Amino acid sequence: MHTDFPELLGAGLILLFIFYLGYLSIKIKIPNVILYILLGIILADALTDNELLHFASEIGIVLLFFLLGLEFNVKRLGGIAKKIWPSGLLDVALSLGVTTVIALLFNLDLFSSFLVGGIAYATSSSITAKLLDDRGRMANSETEFILGILIFEDLVAPIVVAILFGVSSGESFTSLSFFILIGKIIGMTLFAIILGKTLFKNFEAFLDKITDEDFKTALLIGIAISYGGLALYLGLSEVLGAFLAGMMLAEIGKIDKIEQTVLPVRDLMLPTFFIYFGTTIELGDGIPMAGLLVSVIAWSVIAKLLVGLVGGPIYGLSKRASLRAGLSLCARGEFSVVIASVASGTLKAFSGLYILIAAFIGMILFEKAPKLTTRIYGKPVKKKKSLRVPGD
Repeated sequence: MHTDFPELLGAGLILLFIFYLGYLSIKIKIPNVILYILLGIILADALTDNELLHFASEIGIVLLFFLLGLEFNVKRLGGIAKKIWPSGLLDVALSLGVTTVIALLFNLDLFSSFLVGGIAYATSSSITAKLLDDRGRMANSETEFILGILIFEDLVAPIVVAILFGVSSGESFTSLSFFILIGKIIGMTLFAIILGKTLFKNFEAFLDKITDEDFKTALLIGIAISYGGLALYLGLSEVLGAFLAGMMLAEIGKIDKIEQTVLPVRDLMLPTFFIYFGTTIELGDGIPMAGLLVSVIAWSVIAKLLVGLVGGPIYGLSKRASLRAGLSLCARGEFSVVIASVASGTLKAFSGLYILIAAFIGMILFEKAPKLTTRIYGKPVKKKKSLRVPGD
């Protein structure tokens, strides 16, 4: 008889919980990310410092960013940046910059303040994209703008994570250390581009020759994990390394063959990342830093509204579409969790509560965006075709 609880049984139960919560999220229309984090908080005592769960969560988040990087070859990056950069930089200034200043005003140190800014910066791509599809808004005029902002944030967030990771792992961090860190990021990026243009130039033809799907899975996931591991070895974030590995393979053009191989493994592993994050949150007796929490949540909504209202017209949207866009960008999720994983203690508890509340508020504002827009601007006037009388 085994007296200790078998890890194999625990792993099986977690997978069954993941299935149930995923199914439940569809029924009650709540993002599954929230339910996974809540499960982690509930099971924190049983799963604290669980190496198996931690390893699975690392694989999950690496594959998420690897697949994200696949969407961005160098040519596409240039095209997106050319059109969305004014609104994207406004988003960085408001959501990341101003939030950092707010945290500083609450007497947090610079690192902690920047961490709070990072957590409040990025809109949840998974929640927002799913809601756009579920609510039939993919054809709306503001959708291209929303997706452009999400893509811009997808590019900035890994750099923010890398900087936070570099600062938190070093004993002392000077301006020289910062420039060395930026140099490493640029070096890894250039190395990925060079490999993509040379070693992986004919990678698609090579993949076609591999008939055994098991070998293909090992190869692709091995590339993602290796480049993520290289980033860790250089004192950067594995998230940035995985993203660059995706960019490296994006140069082959047709990425669907890679996606269909890696997606099932990512979908299996990614929920464990959110569960593991939940296990690291210690809520304690009260709400941590309540004043800062309320202030950051309020500003988070205002900042995204301003991104829509100011950035939308710059992009070419009408006032009505710009407001809908701003209201649809407020949900926080996976990127905030990745950045919050750098935090510890009270700041970790603060981050967990912020993410849960911001995800709920963002989801509600997304749902109400069309009605709120109509209430403010009135019903859109349908243009009537004028009848021309001969001789007029």
